[in-house]
Amino acid sequence: MGQYDRLILMAEDELTQYSTDARKIEKLRQKIGLSVSANEQKQVKEQLLAEMPTDPIRKIIEDQRQTVALPFWGIAGLGLLFGISMSQPLDFVATIAGGAIAFQIQKLGWRLQAKRLVLKTLEDIEERVRKPD
Repeated sequence: MGQYDRLILMAEDELTQYSTDARKIEKLRQKIGLSVSANEQKQVKEQLLAEMPTDPIRKIIEDQRQTVALPFWGIAGLGLLFGISMSQPLDFVATIAGGAIAFQIQKLGWRLQAKRLVLKTLEDIEERVRKPD
C-alpha cells in the first residue's frame, strides 16, 4: 500500500469521528507530518488534484451522498415489501439492485470526502510551512 492509499485510509478513519472539519484536519495534519515526507506530500497532492471531481454529479455525491442514495434505498425497500407481500420473486431484483446502487453511491461519496479531507490537510500543511506562526 502506497502513501496515497494510506493517507486516504487515515482520512476515512478521521471521518468516522464526530468532530468539526478543523479538528479532523488538525488531527490528520499531525499524522501526515510524522509519517510522510514533503516530497511524498507533493506527489499525493498532485495526484489528488488530478482525481478530484469536476463534474456536477460527482460533486453532489461528495457533498450529499446520503441524500443521493436515499431514493435507491427506497427502491430496495419497496422491492422487498412487494416481493414479500405479493409473493413476487422478481421484485427481489429491485431490492438487490437498489441496495447495490445505494451502497456504491455512499461508498463513492465517502471516498471522495476522504480525498477532499486529505487535500485540505495537505494545503493546510503547505500554508503553515510558508507562514509559520
